[in-house]
Amino acid sequence: MSMRIFVSRDAGAVAVGADEVALALEQAAAKRGIAIEIVRTGSRGMYWLEPLVEVATPQGRIAFGPVTETDVPSLLDALASNTPHLLRLGATDEIPWLKRQTRLTFARCGVIDPRSLEDYRAHGGYKGFERALSLGPDAILNEVTASGLRGRGGAGFPTGIKWKTVAQAKADRKFIVCNADEGDSGTFADRMIMEGDPFLVIEGMTTAGITVGATKGYIYIRSEYPHAVEAMNAAIVAARRGGYLGDKIGGSTYSFDMEVRVGAGAYVCGEETSLLESLEGRRGIVRAKPPLPAHHGLFGKPTVINNVLSFAAIPFILAEGAKAYADFGMGRSRGTMPIQLAGNIRHGGLFETAFGVTLGELVDDIGGGTFTGRPVRAVQVGGPLGAYFPRALFDTPFDYEAFAARDGLIGHGGIVVFDDSVDMRRQARFAMEFCAVESCGKCTPCRIGSTRGVETIEKIISGERVHENLALVEDLCNTMKFGSLCALGGFTPYPVLSALKHFREDFAPIPTTLQAAE
Repeated sequence: MSMRIFVSRDAGAVAVGADEVALALEQAAAKRGIAIEIVRTGSRGMYWLEPLVEVATPQGRIAFGPVTETDVPSLLDALASNTPHLLRLGATDEIPWLKRQTRLTFARCGVIDPRSLEDYRAHGGYKGFERALSLGPDAILNEVTASGLRGRGGAGFPTGIKWKTVAQAKADRKFIVCNADEGDSGTFADRMIMEGDPFLVIEGMTTAGITVGATKGYIYIRSEYPHAVEAMNAAIVAARRGGYLGDKIGGSTYSFDMEVRVGAGAYVCGEETSLLESLEGRRGIVRAKPPLPAHHGLFGKPTVINNVLSFAAIPFILAEGAKAYADFGMGRSRGTMPIQLAGNIRHGGLFETAFGVTLGELVDDIGGGTFTGRPVRAVQVGGPLGAYFPRALFDTPFDYEAFAARDGLIGHGGIVVFDDSVDMRRQARFAMEFCAVESCGKCTPCRIGSTRGVETIEKIISGERVHENLALVEDLCNTMKFGSLCALGGFTPYPVLSALKHFREDFAPIPTTLQAAE
């Protein structure tokens, strides 16, 4: 009987040597005459422990990590002789960081073989879809609405309302589009789920298709995600072969098929109308709204556009019921949020939990503080357009409304941590520079405002007319916030104004020698 060993094929694990560890395991086992079966899974999301190696035992999986090539011979010898090893972490499910999570969306990620439809089904896959077929479109819509699911891409728009709008639209053709253009700094949840549990996304999109009457879906993935593109394409082929895509899906009367489209890597194509322009083969620039994509979307047809995590939440909602999902969370933020901890942090990775956990708990307790060991000074939540929060705001619950009340945004759930060596003037400059580089150029406030913003902040950094230029930056931010066509220009003021508000001391004029002497 062969030994079953699990090694991640997730891009984050591969980047730190998972492929080399898997190959070393094969070679070392062959040399010792030990029969092993290596299963390449997604990641469990504990990136400081990657490459993580798990071994199947009668008591469950036992984890070892982080494992390097040089650790493999001693690890295999310990496994063969059933003796202790220095890298042994114990039962994977009992690792405290993993155990305290509420994994609804990521329950299978790191557990199953993402290339195997059979493995997906063996772990509850397509259970939600089968219930959806028995319910029919109207009842599915009621379940999604009652669950309280909101868009996980950043805007937080209620998913049920969006689907209902498309379902009620009259058209000869409708589309489902999955926004997998995950461009925010410190975010990787979309990539992880596509690489580790791609059938989940397919199931969610297919359910959306039968709900609103769409027969074709597209998943738009940024070109920087080659592993995700490969994983999704392999899963689509397997789902089609298994009867879950194409005509009469799952033995029903419905038809739905989908394909992957790869974007060129423009950040603005994460905005839904720019994404549609790109999908149609044009330059990715923002469309003025109305009309909304739900009425006039891809190729002018009614279109559901949701983020990867939004579609990935659907199978659980349908399998377990709307109430089971809505029971998690707080206020208008229901269910769970896969939070991504990144930057200068000791325990970086993906932590899925119900809404309501505080920012301080996430950074200090779950994340373990900074990697450098220095004090945390600022955290940016919601990507490069998110606000910088100081420690004084660490009591903020992770909830859409709670963050909005403090001039912040959750966005896609990414948290980037900075220690006390950070220069907030340069962070404010970076926000403006990022907007200038990534602007599609269609509207003046974003295109010109961000360029002028960089110039003005540079003057502040050099000590030139600091008070006047600070007032100018604030005025410029208001113009961008209320005058930009989309969230790129509209949200760039969040990091800039929050840096000015909470870290004003970094922007104070530096006294000259003469002033100091006086």
